[in-house]
Amino acid sequence: MWESTPFADMVREAATGEGVTYRKLAEAAIDPQTRQALNHNALWKIANGEAVKIAPWIVRAIAAAIGRDVREVQAAAAEQYIGLTAGDPFGATTPEASVVVAHVPGLRPADMPKVEELLRNWASGSGRPSS
Repeated sequence: MWESTPFADMVREAATGEGVTYRKLAEAAIDPQTRQALNHNALWKIANGEAVKIAPWIVRAIAAAIGRDVREVQAAAAEQYIGLTAGDPFGATTPEASVVVAHVPGLRPADMPKVEELLRNWASGSGRPSS
């Protein structure tokens, strides 16, 4: 069975720095949108793979606590909790638009020709894949 814990890994790695504890991380684990704070017990549970009810504010609070981009942390949570990898495997993101492709872990761009065709058509302005 495939099991990946990139979200837990991020939290665990952030807590390995010298002088860093889950209590210290919790001081910065505040969602910038809702101002909700995550406590050290929740951080420890996430880092150790224990069951937690995940919510968007929790992911944003963790991103703030560990100093990582929120999109990167969201992608790690998606991979861990729902088994999808999310990212821009084709490098199609522009300053005007972010491209995020959710796919089964392990797929390479070459494994997703229809997605690549769709993105190329979108970039060219036609917006429709060929039949």
